[in-house]
Amino acid sequence: MIVCSCNVLSDHDVRNAVSVSGSLPRNTKQLYGCLGCSAECGRCARTIKTIIDEALGPCAKACCAGCPHSHEAVDDVANTEFALAAC
Repeated sequence: MIVCSCNVLSDHDVRNAVSVSGSLPRNTKQLYGCLGCSAECGRCARTIKTIIDEALGPCAKACCAGCPHSHEAVDDVANTEFALAAC
């Protein structure tokens, strides 16, 4: 289903961006950044936010330590990737 007519984004595009993005977009602006576009009219913002929350599951609002979506886990992965790239 198309959720953003301006950028022709589907619900599948949104879910895929959330699941594969290393930066774990949590809001519409971050998601558009991941997809390389920007919001135009804004009518899709609520729908996209709902899809993001559904894709992240129970930790959409607040992640606990150790959750794969938590900021700490993302930082640990980024630091590990940076260290490996420096070798």
